[in-house]
Amino acid sequence: MKTITAHSQHRLTSYQTKVVASTTAGFGLENMDVMFLSFTLSSIIADLHLSGTQAGLIATITNIGMLLGGVFFGVLADRVGRIKTFTYTIFIFAFATAAMSFAHTLPMIYLCRFLAGIGAGGEYGIGMTVLAESFPKKQLGRVSSFVGVAGQLGSVAAALLAAWVLPQFGWHALFLFGLLPVIITFFIRHHLVESTTFTSESDQPKGQISALFKTRELAYQTVALMIMAIVQIAGYFGLMNWLPTIMQQQMHLSVAGSSTWMLATIAGMSAGMLTFGWILDRIGPRFAFGLFLIASAAGVYILTFPNSMGALLFVGAIVGYFSNGMFAGYGAIVSRLYPSEVRATANNVIMNVGRCIGGFSSVIIGWLLDHYSVMTVMLFISTLYIISLIIMLTINNLKADRYFNHQ
Repeated sequence: MKTITAHSQHRLTSYQTKVVASTTAGFGLENMDVMFLSFTLSSIIADLHLSGTQAGLIATITNIGMLLGGVFFGVLADRVGRIKTFTYTIFIFAFATAAMSFAHTLPMIYLCRFLAGIGAGGEYGIGMTVLAESFPKKQLGRVSSFVGVAGQLGSVAAALLAAWVLPQFGWHALFLFGLLPVIITFFIRHHLVESTTFTSESDQPKGQISALFKTRELAYQTVALMIMAIVQIAGYFGLMNWLPTIMQQQMHLSVAGSSTWMLATIAGMSAGMLTFGWILDRIGPRFAFGLFLIASAAGVYILTFPNSMGALLFVGAIVGYFSNGMFAGYGAIVSRLYPSEVRATANNVIMNVGRCIGGFSSVIIGWLLDHYSVMTVMLFISTLYIISLIIMLTINNLKADRYFNHQ
């Protein structure tokens, strides 16, 4: 079997380019899938006459699928290999997304989104693991950020496609573009190989979920990172799934207008990821997460202030910079804090617990909008960021000296 090592300088540049290209395409097309739901949500609500709670449950069911798929495929990737498992996950979320084009009832939509979640949940942690085993640890923050930024191109594609497809062809047609990820699986199978980190002999059992909790300190670390991931996903899905709908229905913006706002927000997110990755690698996770969590808690309130399109675009970029600048950092710190035997499992379990539980923010926000004001929604999201900040400060291995020396 061909293998690759992160320290093989002769092949490093060429192989790293292939790894980044593959994981970038995977993350980008997964983001495109997620944003399809954001831009079609108001159309689905009108077409099927859904309540806010029913509509929010679509995203939540997707995240339940992500948890199940993440656990299963994370364990499988640690036991049988990252590359083969990576392609399986992409196939599943691609075909399940395209199946939304033929869903005309709420139960069918729930089923398609659940299956799409299974594939997407497995893809995240495996991709992050492949990255971690192809780059030196001291570069993980920046590399994860680069891939995260490139992944936002999928969101840009979704925004542009939504502005073009929805007015002319309706929401069913948009999901047909979910088949695009199938193309990258052929590249992955032919150009990526297992790392020597994975193929080397080890006395430790691979893919054991119990290994994430084998000591009291490790169990606390795992649970604490799950809580942080829950907050990250709650804020992201709450803002990105519901704000386009809020602007379309309450601020009287067209789909194209809300797409423009989303593009500004995505630009802010990309800049935030680059900054966060640099800070993470240079100063450490406590400073990086602390700065961005405090700014996110304060920043969500400014979303209620703009009274013009220009101001709305600026505010969207600022909020995106802080609220999602942290996202790629989770894969970097989990990959650094957990050994190869459970690296894909740890990434998938931690992040997909976050996705599953954090995804309920869509239901909660839908309920809050049915009964209260937009300001109540902002207070809810801000409080979550403060909770994450407090939890983060209690994780010992995120102290700079322990983090940078962690083996």
